[in-house]
Amino acid sequence: MFILVVFRKHNLSSSEISSRRKSLRTFLFVMLKKKEELTLEKRENMSKILDDSILPPTRGTIVEGKIISIDKNSVYIDLFPWGTGIIFGREYINARDVIKKINLGDSITGKIVGTDNEEGYIEISLKEAKQALIWSEAEEAIRDKKIFELPVKEANRGGLMLSWQGITGFLPASQLKTEHYPRVSDGDKDKILEELRKLVGQNLSVAIIAINIKEGKLIFSEKDFDNSEKEKIIDKYNLGDEIEGEVTGIVDFGIFVKIEEGLEGLVHISEIDWSLVDDPHKFTKVGEKIKVKVIEIKDGKISLSIKALKPNPWVEASKKYKKDNLVSGVIIKFNKHGALASIEEGVAGLVHISDFGTEEKLREKLELGKTYNFKINIFDPKDQKMTLSYIEENKK
Repeated sequence: MFILVVFRKHNLSSSEISSRRKSLRTFLFVMLKKKEELTLEKRENMSKILDDSILPPTRGTIVEGKIISIDKNSVYIDLFPWGTGIIFGREYINARDVIKKINLGDSITGKIVGTDNEEGYIEISLKEAKQALIWSEAEEAIRDKKIFELPVKEANRGGLMLSWQGITGFLPASQLKTEHYPRVSDGDKDKILEELRKLVGQNLSVAIIAINIKEGKLIFSEKDFDNSEKEKIIDKYNLGDEIEGEVTGIVDFGIFVKIEEGLEGLVHISEIDWSLVDDPHKFTKVGEKIKVKVIEIKDGKISLSIKALKPNPWVEASKKYKKDNLVSGVIIKFNKHGALASIEEGVAGLVHISDFGTEEKLREKLELGKTYNFKINIFDPKDQKMTLSYIEENKK
């Protein structure tokens, strides 16, 4: 024998619910006992069914029900089989704009904020339910890697401020795509802010990467989460390919070049020219079309070279120089190891500081732009390495 019980409660307190549950359980067990002996397992199953069928959901649960009554300061919702929900007081005031648009019989979603109302009603909040649903949607967006088109509201030194579903979010500068990243060579924060402000008002394609429900904050990223499209583009290129691209940015460590839509590569400062490069800005400008050569494809990134399109001067130098040769060279730079002397265009050697004892004595003997005679100590054209010894009293 099987009995299905549907219990409907309206305006019952927690103690009344508990009392009626016990009475109903006792009644059912007595009736069933007359037909057959119940095993312990059946009794436990019946008890669980009754608990699940009668007890109301807990505080914080999102529920849905139909509007059964609206008055000037309260809204009543049928939350069958648990009872009647009510929106009143502060929650009514917070939801006035929504309440103006609802009618009897409409279904509405709310969040339970109280389960032991003096009159037996289940207290409901529409505002908190909306927020809970928004945060739930944000979590789904992270999981599904959804992309949103959002306008930039503000900029600060750390990044950009955006708004989604009424929640303010932050897009760190580090999470910007390369074409939007503030390329300020000296790292000046004011200049970075100036560049970021140029993006205010623009729509960016972003994804939510983190949420903080407690603080009510979102973190966005403009970077590609799904690299499949980018990988398809990169797959079209091979090492050694010579291509034309557009300069999109110049920084102290190199030049950014857009090869095609969705793909940008970097020409590192060491790959700009065979000669010493101390300022990439001297070689090109943003918007200019330049030819580059693909020298590395790794981890979804493509590295480019300008100097690889030119003859390697070390090849010709290998035919002319060897260890112990006497050569003349122009001092082109000082560094922590000593001085660099250019023997010819694109071929330079290091005059080590140890030959002079201190940096001060080295600078006393050698001056930038002056020509001196040297002896070649090491000459390795394959690795483009040469060291020189200064020969006294040969200043020209």
